[in-house]
Amino acid sequence: MKIVVFNVKYSENLGDGLLAECIEAALTNGGGEIEVETIDLAGREAFASGHGRRRRFILALLHRSPAGLRRRLVRLGLERRLRGLRARWEDKIAAADAVVIGGGNLFQDDDLNFPLKVGTVLDCVRRHDRPLAIYAVGVSKHWSEPAYDLFARLKRTRLVHLSVRDGFAQDNWREHFPDGPGAKIVRDPGLLAEAPAAAGKPVSLVKRQLTIGLCVTDPIILHRHGNAKASAIPFTSVGAYRDLIGLLLDDGQRVVLFCNGAREDQAFAESIRHSVATHRAVAAGTLEITRRPLVPIDLIRTIQPLDVILAHRLHACIAAYALRVPHVGLGWDGKVEGFFNSVGRENYFVKDASPSPGRLALLLKAAETEGIEPLRHRVIVAEAQAGISNMRRHLVGPEQCVMSGI
Repeated sequence: MKIVVFNVKYSENLGDGLLAECIEAALTNGGGEIEVETIDLAGREAFASGHGRRRRFILALLHRSPAGLRRRLVRLGLERRLRGLRARWEDKIAAADAVVIGGGNLFQDDDLNFPLKVGTVLDCVRRHDRPLAIYAVGVSKHWSEPAYDLFARLKRTRLVHLSVRDGFAQDNWREHFPDGPGAKIVRDPGLLAEAPAAAGKPVSLVKRQLTIGLCVTDPIILHRHGNAKASAIPFTSVGAYRDLIGLLLDDGQRVVLFCNGAREDQAFAESIRHSVATHRAVAAGTLEITRRPLVPIDLIRTIQPLDVILAHRLHACIAAYALRVPHVGLGWDGKVEGFFNSVGRENYFVKDASPSPGRLALLLKAAETEGIEPLRHRVIVAEAQAGISNMRRHLVGPEQCVMSGI
């Protein structure tokens, strides 16, 4: 059996690649002869194929443009590209036995970017009448009318499974489709990430210096894709990071700056390191920056040795949880809060726009001291695996039938 999965596997944000690899592994390891092929909705065919150095400029330009103009620009740029991609997607879907769209924040109206891509896939699925699963997706609250029309094409497909990744996404889905189809909540597939066999933290019975990882995100990403006002998002300036780092270094901790893979994030991390070094003396080995990760395993290898991390990025937090690395999340989008709620870590999610460095330093220490409770962790990872197994049964089982409510 051949299953084709659509998501954004080869995004520079390696959280997307991480969850894509987890879906592939869970589908193929579930027994039976199943072949899985993942297709990137942006047409990328490999990691590090990149967006080029113009990406940040384009994002900034779109951010400053009126909504109507943004949608026209995105649509103009995408429609020609999608005509070429559609022919390839038609062939892939025609040769497949089933199709999956997910995971990731795919049902968001980012000026019609994802609606146009997902809508094209839905057209192909309907044309070839393949069973469709929409799995563990994020769903934004606000959709334009064109976005709704594009996403609503799913009602004309043979939909056999529909799930979202948190309560916020489920509430948004119900608002968009009050008459159905209904979406259930499943665990994010990124929770199935595993550390390399040889990885591990040094074991010590004496008090030692903490290694604190700061996962850096360029503010333009937070402003462009977040659902919070720019003024309500914490850590959107070099100065905010510099103040926290100074406090951590003064307290004798070691700080590691890293990112999820986007080159604009890496550049922002470099500017933070430079600013800290300009304003104070930094002892050797106390402030480091990792190389930009190029594939998902690079991100895993970055996070796994850390004692605790601070991050805006959802899948930095999800990967940390999977690896049992304590983590503190920064608010900018409901999807991050939704994850912290779903794993019972609400106390380690920061909503304040301007949290004091002292408060964050204490929160990071508290998170490291408490750790990740082993039993709950095992249950949550098992639930993530069960979610994919259930979706797989709907795709391959004899009960392939259209969901009620459509």
